[in-house]
Amino acid sequence: MTEEYPIFSELLNSIRSTKDIEIPFIPLKRVIGQDEAVDLAGLAASQRRHLLLVGPPGIGKSMVAQALALNLLRPTHEIQIVHNPENPERPFVEVKDAEGVSQDRENQESAEGEIIDPKEAPATIAEKLGYKCVHCGVYSNYHDRTCSGCNKTKAAIPVSVGSSPFADLNNKDGGADSSPETATQERVITTRKRFGNEEVVMFERAGEGIKVLDQQALEKRREVERQSPRKILVPLDRKPFVFSTGASETELLGDVKHDPYGSHPELGIPPYERVVAGAIHEAHQGVLFIDELPNLGPIQRFILTAMQERRFPISGRNPQSAGASVRVDDVPCDFIFVGACNIQDLHEILSPLRSRIIGSGYEVLLNTSMPDNDENRCKLIQFIAQEVIMDGRIPHASPEAVQAIVEEAGSRALSSDGEKNALTLRLRDLGGLIRAAGDEAVRNDHELIQNDDIKNALKRSRPVEEQIREKYGSYFNAVASDVSASHRSTNPYYYWNSQEHKNTDRGYE
Repeated sequence: MTEEYPIFSELLNSIRSTKDIEIPFIPLKRVIGQDEAVDLAGLAASQRRHLLLVGPPGIGKSMVAQALALNLLRPTHEIQIVHNPENPERPFVEVKDAEGVSQDRENQESAEGEIIDPKEAPATIAEKLGYKCVHCGVYSNYHDRTCSGCNKTKAAIPVSVGSSPFADLNNKDGGADSSPETATQERVITTRKRFGNEEVVMFERAGEGIKVLDQQALEKRREVERQSPRKILVPLDRKPFVFSTGASETELLGDVKHDPYGSHPELGIPPYERVVAGAIHEAHQGVLFIDELPNLGPIQRFILTAMQERRFPISGRNPQSAGASVRVDDVPCDFIFVGACNIQDLHEILSPLRSRIIGSGYEVLLNTSMPDNDENRCKLIQFIAQEVIMDGRIPHASPEAVQAIVEEAGSRALSSDGEKNALTLRLRDLGGLIRAAGDEAVRNDHELIQNDDIKNALKRSRPVEEQIREKYGSYFNAVASDVSASHRSTNPYYYWNSQEHKNTDRGYE
């Protein structure tokens, strides 16, 4: 049969396995058989248009959406939630571009100083911070109150004027919890000469090391501390593709975490830190993909509002939670919306939402099959190679196995869609066959997937409906045979239809 497809035949004869097939670098070119959808996805990426993808499961809807996102530029904005000192339960929103984020990071890094080994610090500084023993000079972690070298208290015990001469007896351990006469310090501020000038320098504990902050670093730290406390809600470095199941309003629209202490200034968590971004906010400057869109039900109206306003507030969604009183207005959510649904569920999408998509994008009915020709057969070889690489646990397919898979694609196009001279695009199911054949090859220690592996996989990967028809003859017979005796005795349906009660009036007694 390969003589009818010379290009396909030539390609099969030129390769040892699908490992020799080149996979396109551009993601949209990896989508098989959906040329119109791919074309519109590329247009949607460049023009920022919305898409509604309609078709049965397993034909590439999510792959089109992901490929669209990979053609977008990286996000350029970071969204931060800033503490509002006048009204903490109404935090501010601040949007920073890449330059502003970079400047903030530089300021933060410059305010952190440098970490040195305690042995590199002046001896008196190491002693005051609790790293060096004043008696024997052995260095250890400041958490250790007693020196491991001489087994004495590491800190100095000076007796200040007016203090009790018995202070050392009252505080024998001399550790961090001791009196001012014996306690080590968390930080020490002093001066030093550098390049002929005297400058202020601070040494502070930093785990196993000592942090040194010169005068410039101290000024940067003060500058950072003067800023209002903030939380990064949507970071600059993020993926431009957000896949949301729409399982809850919280996941989709954001929320405010509950605080059992009610934002108490000493015990609680500040409101700005409890704000959680929703999928619509995380998709800012990217793609928001929602599969099975009709399952959202009434929540679809929030998607519509976000698409129209390009901003959506975040508030606490549980009225019994302390977060219910917190609200952040005007949180950006400028995204490309890609929704997907099956044909039978199309009527469950809200009319205003569909109108918005049509007014600012495209609706696409995806193909379930493609013509059986040279070009499309070669595309199926590419698909097989992609599936093997994506799985990562199965070997590549031999030319004979490729031929068998392509022929099976033709059979499935006829059986599933009634299409003659066509190849199926229900590629998720076809991918399942490839993986099952790969598992057979692994079990049989085959270097490549062979034709016999395909045959065995076809038997093992059959839908359960086919298995039921083969074993019982029909679904009705399977149900009747599988029901337990106790169920039959209590279920009127099985009582009236069982052989022992047919043609009797026992049930009417």
